[in-house]
Amino acid sequence: MTLRELEAQFPDLLPYTKTMPADIRSRCTIRSHPAGSIIHQKNMELDYFAIVATGENRVINEFENGNIYMIETNKPIDFFGEVTILAGMPCTSVTIEAVTDTIAAYISRKDAERWLSQDINILTLVSKQVAYKLYRSSYRNGTTLFYPPSFLLLDYLVKHGAANGMEDPLPPKLLVIDRTRQRLQEELGINVKTLNRTIRNLKDEGFLTLSRGKITYDEEQYRKAAEWVELAKDK
Repeated sequence: MTLRELEAQFPDLLPYTKTMPADIRSRCTIRSHPAGSIIHQKNMELDYFAIVATGENRVINEFENGNIYMIETNKPIDFFGEVTILAGMPCTSVTIEAVTDTIAAYISRKDAERWLSQDINILTLVSKQVAYKLYRSSYRNGTTLFYPPSFLLLDYLVKHGAANGMEDPLPPKLLVIDRTRQRLQEELGINVKTLNRTIRNLKDEGFLTLSRGKITYDEEQYRKAAEWVELAKDK
C-alpha cells in the first residue's frame, strides 16, 4: 500500500500529510501491526516517526521488577515517536502495544526532524497532540494515590458504562468488562491481590456481578455506582 492509497482509505489523514515534502513522501512506507503486537519497546533506539491512520494503541511503562503500568490508550489520528523526537532524546521512554489492528505511515527520524523544523503545519499538529496527552495525564495524575481501590474500580465501571450505552434511552440490559485481572491491574494501578479483594467486596455490596470471572453489571448497578462515585468525589 502507498501513502496515497492510505490517504484515500482514511481521509482524516490528509490534514497531517498534505504538506509532507515530495522527497519524504517518496520514502514513506506503510506498516501494519496486528492486535497484541509490540510496536516499540521502552529504551529502544528510535529511528523513525509514524502517523497512525487506524488502530487503537496503549502506552505502558515497564519496570525492572516486572510490573507494568498503563499510562494511556490512544486512537487515530496519532503518532509514534513524536515525544522522543521533540524531546531530542535517542531512545523511547515507553512501550507501545497495538490493542487493535493498526496501520501507520512511517518515515525516518532524519526526515521527520527536517519536516518538523521546516513546516509549521505538521509541527503544530504534533505539538497539539503531545500537549493534549500531557493535559489528559496531568488532569488525572495522582488519582491512584489519593482515592481508594473501590473508587478507582467503580469510576472505571461508570466510565465503561457511559462509553457503552448506559446513558442511552434504551441502555443495554447487561455489560461485561472484558478485561483480565492483569489488564485491569495495569489500567488502574492496583496490584492483583488488592484488585481481587476489591472486586469481591463490591460484588457483596451489590455494585457488580461476576460471570466466568469477568465483571458484569446492569443499569441499576451502573446507576448505583455512578451515585457512589459522585458522592465520593465530594468528600
